[in-house]
Amino acid sequence: MQEEFNEYFNRQIKLWGQETQDSLQGKKVAIIGSGGLGCTLAIALGASGIGEFALVDFDEVGVHNIHRQIGFKVGDDGKFKSEVLKELIESRCPFTKATAYIESFEEFAKRDLDFDILIDATDNLPTRAAINEYCMNKNQPWIYGSVEEFHGQVCFFDKASYEAVFQINDRKPNGIACPIVMHIGSLQANLAIRYLTGLSVKKDVLYYLSFDDEGVISTKKFNLPTN
Repeated sequence: MQEEFNEYFNRQIKLWGQETQDSLQGKKVAIIGSGGLGCTLAIALGASGIGEFALVDFDEVGVHNIHRQIGFKVGDDGKFKSEVLKELIESRCPFTKATAYIESFEEFAKRDLDFDILIDATDNLPTRAAINEYCMNKNQPWIYGSVEEFHGQVCFFDKASYEAVFQINDRKPNGIACPIVMHIGSLQANLAIRYLTGLSVKKDVLYYLSFDDEGVISTKKFNLPTN
């Protein structure tokens, strides 16, 4: 089994060593939302060697989701998103377990489970506000991500408050291009894996990625106020 483990994670072991790779087996990650960002996170992190995932989403796959929610395919419509992602994670990596929670974040929060990191993959501000409050009360680090059109944002929240930076309303995003969803989800995954492997992560900095009218890619960063 150890030989299979080392072969599977060969490139990562070369990157950060056997001890660090082994340590990932003891890590627990909660991904809140199993849509576009959640799919990318599940694929990017699901085969990294992290021992346990909680996938939280009560929604079902719709045909209109599939173009940007890369964990799903035609034929998955009507299935619960979190259950489909659970099967995907476990089919890609025999060294991890995932649990699908078909419920809202508010219901999930009542379970009061412990995680090494919680990752926001939702698409609405009120739920992010609830995640923020929950994590601040538990001193739980979490990673925020959001996308719209061709731009997106990502932040590793530690001491800063989401509600101190963003106005909370029930506004729905405009159209979304698939590549930016994958890009922001990948950045969230990179922050998570660096944190879980003990590598340095700049916390409480908001990164904003966008295209201007001439198609030039811009990345801005903002230091957030901390308590």
